[in-house]
Amino acid sequence: MGRPVRGSVGVDIEVEMEKERRDARVVTADLISRARAGDGDAFRTLVEPYRRELQVHCYRMLGSFQDAEDALQDTLLAAWQGLAGFEGRASLRTWLYRIATNRCLDGLRAASRRPAKEWDVPNVEPPEPTRLGEVVWLQPFPDALLEGAIDVPLGPEARYDQTESISLAFVTALQVLPPRQLAVIILRDVLGFHANEVADMLDSTVESVNSALKRARAGLQGRRPPTTDREPAPVPDSPSEDAIVAKFVSAWESADVDALVELLTDDVFMSMPPMPFEYEGRDVVARFCASLFGAGRRFDLVPTRANGQPAFGAYLRTPSGIHHGVGLYVLTLTGDRICAMTRFDNSLLPWFGLPRSLPSS
Repeated sequence: MGRPVRGSVGVDIEVEMEKERRDARVVTADLISRARAGDGDAFRTLVEPYRRELQVHCYRMLGSFQDAEDALQDTLLAAWQGLAGFEGRASLRTWLYRIATNRCLDGLRAASRRPAKEWDVPNVEPPEPTRLGEVVWLQPFPDALLEGAIDVPLGPEARYDQTESISLAFVTALQVLPPRQLAVIILRDVLGFHANEVADMLDSTVESVNSALKRARAGLQGRRPPTTDREPAPVPDSPSEDAIVAKFVSAWESADVDALVELLTDDVFMSMPPMPFEYEGRDVVARFCASLFGAGRRFDLVPTRANGQPAFGAYLRTPSGIHHGVGLYVLTLTGDRICAMTRFDNSLLPWFGLPRSLPSS
């Protein structure tokens, strides 16, 4: 009693799945053998399924899309050059994560971060910032590159939803952790690797990994904005999100500060890397926006998405009719309100497929 009947649907499926796993191992072993012999196409086929998720991993580690792309290229080069040393004790995916993590740690220890920029908006005198931000190297991640990168299989010990763990607030909070703690919390709590796997990746011990994880969790908790009393953000591209976005676009393009203020939470937060200015609270954010609009600046917004959040290329209207790209805004939503706005400079527009300028309509 209780034994599966040979030939039953359940047994047939299990046999078929085992066959697929065995065939996959054979294909992987063949690709590794050919890549070791210098077959570049075999190597690209081998690593391509992991490229996007490794890029996102590097982005979480470094907080910069540009630095993440550099780290990814370094990772793939190191993997190509070191494939002879891959012994198969861990999976190929785990081995690639080991290389990527250590390349990012090397970059963090080099401390060659982009410096802060001074205020550079002509004829606009902003209010005194609430504080000066530390993470001036922060850059957004285009949603177009997230497909297939955040729906990866997670280990059993992952604590964060993949969408949450790519948000600007989460990535910013990660950046203030010491490098080793940063690596540990991403590998353990975001990706769900076991402690012994992380210890192997970092050439460390399980005890050291667990200690770093405890400190990292405490540090992250102290840095992340409180969310316990906030409503969740609306589902991306839902009617609820579309309604907030439409109101924001209308208010911003018409320079209607009162309409904009109605969309903001009391504790709304605004930052603008690589400028260190940060503003916290609806009144001061409203004063900042009024300083932009009061200088006669009028904008058109072109929608895009970044970090799983609504975003817009901002284009300054000019008498010539040509609208020049002046920045990228990313919104963080809660319920039917905006709880954060992050402004980035215009050099990022091409990453989102947005033009440098808009022609006269």
